[in-house]
Amino acid sequence: MGKEKTHINIVVIGHVDSGKSTTTGHLIYKCGGIDKRTIEKFEKEAAEMGKGSFKYAWVLDKLKAERETSTKSAVRILI
Repeated sequence: MGKEKTHINIVVIGHVDSGKSTTTGHLIYKCGGIDKRTIEKFEKEAAEMGKGSFKYAWVLDKLKAERETSTKSAVRILI
């Protein structure tokens, strides 16, 4: 058999506000890269800010400023 890959590289490209972070965050969650408790925490925090649908995007939005303005800084994730 071939060698098993432990990491893959993915590039996500799209227009502003097209759902890149949300889709990527959901994929990370579904692949086991983040636990349910953390997603529930993000969901609660997002709802408190009136941005309930942002829970998966917040997997990528590490900085508070990014969450408040929905703008991105340089993002790096290793799973």
